[in-house]
Amino acid sequence: MAENLVINDGSKKEQYETLLPQLKALTAGETDAVANMANIAAALRQTFGFFWVGFYRVIEDTLILGPFQGPLACTRIRYGKGVCGTAWKEARTIIVPDVDKFPGHIACNSASRSEIVVPVIKESKVVAVLDIDSDALGTFDETDATYLEKICAEIAP
Repeated sequence: MAENLVINDGSKKEQYETLLPQLKALTAGETDAVANMANIAAALRQTFGFFWVGFYRVIEDTLILGPFQGPLACTRIRYGKGVCGTAWKEARTIIVPDVDKFPGHIACNSASRSEIVVPVIKESKVVAVLDIDSDALGTFDETDATYLEKICAEIAP
């Protein structure tokens, strides 16, 4: 795939279904995880206009900021802390309709209002998390979870 992204103007599901094969083509054959994370983050932000999209990589006992698109972000997140650390600890996707109601939410940017975090699991171990923030309440749902989990399982590092 060339570095051009075709964006579907249809439903959220249709947008993901148009994006997924493009991401597969873009990352096919590329062995550098950071390069793939960077392109995935850019494509998700370009397609959906999310406030912040990025990856945190598990390095030893901490999530360390990886490639992202959006405003400055927290650099390190401890295991079990905030939405990202909780998704890592529980090895499951977490949808937060209102970040102010998530106990222990880490406010990297006060404009963030809702969030979804999807673990990237390799060989039964969380190696990274995909974190997406919206500046609107209730942005994320099961459609996002389903397709972002596919992206993380099939494409991400």
